[in-house]
Amino acid sequence: MQNLKILYAGSPLASAIVLKNLIAAQKECGFQIAGVLTNPPSSRGRHSDLIPTEVAAVARQNDIPVFEFDHLMSEARQAISPLGADLLLSFDYGRIFGPKFLALFPLGGINLHPSALPKYRGCTPVPAAILNGDKSLGITVQKLALATDEGDILAQTEILLDGTETTLSLMDGDGESSKVTEAGVKLLKKVLKEAANSDSEIIGKKQSGETSYTEFLKKDDGKIDWNESASVIERKIRAFTPYPLCFSSFNDIRVTILKAKVGEGSSSEKAGTVLPYRKSVGIEIACGDGSILVVSELQQEKKKAMDYKSFLNGARNFVGSILG
Repeated sequence: MQNLKILYAGSPLASAIVLKNLIAAQKECGFQIAGVLTNPPSSRGRHSDLIPTEVAAVARQNDIPVFEFDHLMSEARQAISPLGADLLLSFDYGRIFGPKFLALFPLGGINLHPSALPKYRGCTPVPAAILNGDKSLGITVQKLALATDEGDILAQTEILLDGTETTLSLMDGDGESSKVTEAGVKLLKKVLKEAANSDSEIIGKKQSGETSYTEFLKKDDGKIDWNESASVIERKIRAFTPYPLCFSSFNDIRVTILKAKVGEGSSSEKAGTVLPYRKSVGIEIACGDGSILVVSELQQEKKKAMDYKSFLNGARNFVGSILG
C-alpha cells in the first residue's frame, strides 16, 4: 500500500521528537502523516496561558492537520474519519482508544512502547526499569489492542543502560534526540516501510514471557524514606525525574533532591541525618543499612535549584539536621 496514510497520536516532547523524525522519513518509507491527534492545550506559566502540546507545535510547523479532543467520542470520530487514514500510530498519547475509534483505520493501530513487552505494560515503563536497576531497556512496536499493551509484537530491540540515566534523559534527551526516540524511530521506519510495501494486514507475533505491569505515578511517590538504602533512593531520584521528583522536609520546609549518587563508606547516624560537611564531596545524608547518599543539586521550596555549595550558604543549620 504505497503512500500509507497515518494518523499520528501523541502529546509530550518525546513524542514530538519521534513525529519530527517520521515526517522527515515519509518519502523514504512510503507513508504520509495525514493528521495528528493530541491533547488539548493546557494552562502553564504564571499567567496560566493555554499552551499547545509539543506534538501539536511540530505538526503545525509542517502544515499537518491537528485534532485536539478531551474524549475520543463521536465528535472526534466524525472529525477524523474524512482523513481516510489507513493506520493509527501512537506514542505517548495518554488516552485509551476504543473499538469504534480503532475501526476508523483499515489496518488498525500500532504503538511504540519503551519496554520489552510483556514486561512493564502500562504507563510508566521507563521509571520502572530505572527503579529496578535494569541494565537495559526494551523498545517495542506492537499492534494496538483493546487491552492495555497486549497487542502482538511487530518489532523489538533494547538499549543498554549505564545506571546514570533519568526518565527525562531517556525520553527527551537534549530535546532533539534521546536513546528511546532514536531506537523507536528506527523500529517504526522498518515497520512502516514494510506496511507500505505490502497489500496485506500487518501481522505480528504473540507476546510471550513474564508479564508485569506499571502504574501511574503520584506526587507522594517522590517522598523519600531515609530508612531505605542509598542505592534505592538514588534510583528513585533518577526514575522520578521529571515527575514527581523526590523530596523530603527540613524544618517543615519541602526540599527536592535533584541529583545524587551513592556515597562511599558507611554511617552509624540515624537515617535522614545530614552528616558533617565535606566541601569537596557534597551533602552527605545517612540512609538505611548504614549507607550514605551524596547530594549535589537540590531545591528548597519556592526557591531556585542550586548546587550543594550554594544551597548550604543559605541554609547554614542544614548540616546536623534530620530530614523528614
